[in-house]
Amino acid sequence: MDKLLEGKKVFDIEIEALKRTRDAINDTFVQILDWIIACSGKVIITGMGKPGHIATKLAATFSSLGTPSFYLHPAEAMHGDLGMISENDIIIAISYSGESEEIVKILPNIKMIGAKIVAITGNENSTLAKAADITQVFPEFEEACYLGLAPTSSTTAELVYGDALAVVASVVYGFKDSDFGKFHPAGSLGKKLILKVADLMVKDKDIPKIGKDKLLMDAITEMSKKKIGVVSVIDEDNTLVGIITDGDLRRIIEKHTDIYSEIVSNVMISSPKKITKDKLAVDALQYIKQQNINNLPVVDMDNKLIGTITWQMIMKAGIVV
Repeated sequence: MDKLLEGKKVFDIEIEALKRTRDAINDTFVQILDWIIACSGKVIITGMGKPGHIATKLAATFSSLGTPSFYLHPAEAMHGDLGMISENDIIIAISYSGESEEIVKILPNIKMIGAKIVAITGNENSTLAKAADITQVFPEFEEACYLGLAPTSSTTAELVYGDALAVVASVVYGFKDSDFGKFHPAGSLGKKLILKVADLMVKDKDIPKIGKDKLLMDAITEMSKKKIGVVSVIDEDNTLVGIITDGDLRRIIEKHTDIYSEIVSNVMISSPKKITKDKLAVDALQYIKQQNINNLPVVDMDNKLIGTITWQMIMKAGIVV
């Protein structure tokens, strides 16, 4: 047996199944999609065995793209979980044979509740297909399992069909990346989409800052105490007028400057790069990298100092560019 050839054969068989399924999609897809978009309840997806795993994944995809959804285990449904269903819901039942015992048994109860039933099956004459309000019938294709028994091509087709419904629905909703971020706050992508400079910057008493008329030695002390590697220079109204970084300090000391008599305003970097608190942290990191700097003072619309952010703070939050 050529193992590599056999592996590629599985790809070929499943790709062919996807092509046949794609070509078989018709107005039934649009009707199911319209029902999902108009649904005032939840999209509940059920399946048993391998299709059950697909249903679980699809429920997660629908939810993450703006369609409230969850997976209903058909066996557990017979023992009380049918109470999760309301008449405003849509049930998407996945069974390629259309005769999965656990699913067939709950169909009468779903009808009693009043929820709509969408069937995804490969058998238009099955019990599931006949009980459903809408049925998407898949075309005939070969399972990739060499015995022709294990659900392989069929579950791949079910997965992609469900993904198509979820993705197109999100397009109709006008679902934005910021919406996606709301539902993925723990992931790195979600953090990029929702975390702002204000969420990560140091503020109030933790801001390393010094008055412009103070001695350079005072700036060194402030920088050492706050341990951020920069000191923002402010005037008497807390307006940002400059910064001194640890790199600036090294260069100043190399010139044998008297740190006990030199005034901060004489050695600071005037008109420093800065940012506002409402900017996304990922944009701040990109700006820091573009400018080849390590940190940014954070100011309000009146150029008043309200914080400091560094690339380390952003990276520590799990954001990278």
